[in-house]
Amino acid sequence: MADLSRMRRDYDRPGLREEDLAPTWLEQFDRWFRDVVAADVPDPNAVVVATADADGAPDARIVLLKGYDEAGFVFGTSYASTKGAQLAANPRVALVFPWHALQRQVRVTGRAERVGDGASDDLWDPRPREAQLAAVASVQSTVVDSRDELEARVRLLDEETTTEKVPRPPTWGGYRVVPEQVEFWQGGPGRLHDRLRFVRDDEEGGGWVLQRLAP
Repeated sequence: MADLSRMRRDYDRPGLREEDLAPTWLEQFDRWFRDVVAADVPDPNAVVVATADADGAPDARIVLLKGYDEAGFVFGTSYASTKGAQLAANPRVALVFPWHALQRQVRVTGRAERVGDGASDDLWDPRPREAQLAAVASVQSTVVDSRDELEARVRLLDEETTTEKVPRPPTWGGYRVVPEQVEFWQGGPGRLHDRLRFVRDDEEGGGWVLQRLAP
């Protein structure tokens, strides 16, 4: 087996200082997102979504972010999936954007809420027909007998659906993660990383406080 204790590399990119930070978490996230897109990193909008069930058992998976603004971060999924059931029981959620190529990550904690039918349609309609067919034919997170069964469901649905776009099922829609904390992590030499965190201060009318965290 590989000796994982020696598997590391040092970080050598410029650090993250308070004077270089954007005035809001949204502007800073937008800067870094543009950087990762410009760097041609594969799947720059891939994000780890961590949830927990009613008993507190954790779970995590990677989804594709489909939008962000001052209200939060948006992704689409099946409401009937495991994460949908977990979010219905416990809306607390954490996000991690693992931008290793730039020696960065963004960590978010907050609460998830459904975005509504109109916004869910806006997420569904741009999806390729093949992805729409797969989402409808597959009852996400449920046990299936075989790959052949899934492919047969997709073929049957394809034959039965005459429209170019597959109608969005009511069990599929968008979530918005409303952030309470947004941390910007920049790797540093000798593991002296820079961690700057925006924290919502509800006592100040929903304003944001900037904190530096020890690495």
